[in-house]
Amino acid sequence: MHGTIFTLLKRYVQTQYDHSTWLRLLEASGLTSGDFDHKSVYPDEQMYALVGNAAEMTGLSANELHENFGEYLVPDLMYMYQKLLQPEWTTLDMIEHTETTMHAQVRREHTENAPPVLNVTRISPHELVIDYVSKRRMGALAVGIVRGLAKYYDEADQIEVTPTTSEDGEEVRIRVRRKR
Repeated sequence: MHGTIFTLLKRYVQTQYDHSTWLRLLEASGLTSGDFDHKSVYPDEQMYALVGNAAEMTGLSANELHENFGEYLVPDLMYMYQKLLQPEWTTLDMIEHTETTMHAQVRREHTENAPPVLNVTRISPHELVIDYVSKRRMGALAVGIVRGLAKYYDEADQIEVTPTTSEDGEEVRIRVRRKR
């Protein structure tokens, strides 16, 4: 997994909890350093260990943590990819274009990295379906990112996000609908 995600996870834990929580989390996960290089790729198992131990420490489920972290990621992701965004996009437009813009760039620039595949089907001007495909099984993170996008575009009260399959599978279907 890309080092940027680890760096943002560190900041998330430090802001939502505190620095000592991050240190305890590293120790429980068997990691000797919490400094991740944003240009490097790290084993997925390190993220699984961090999230699993964070779930134990907080009492939240891994899916809840992934969703919360996904929401937290959005402002930074939008900043990193701002040159690829169109000013007229809304939440649904952003989701519809993620695979061909942001994910395509990540795959070009970091061939060893593998963001999830998002097969997005626009059902109507107000609804789409995301078929998330990843061996990482982090569909809950995608759900959180969609909720974070709705907040980013100031549409949180208008967007319904509904996983229609288990969020921890390799293939997760997520329905996103704008209330009219």
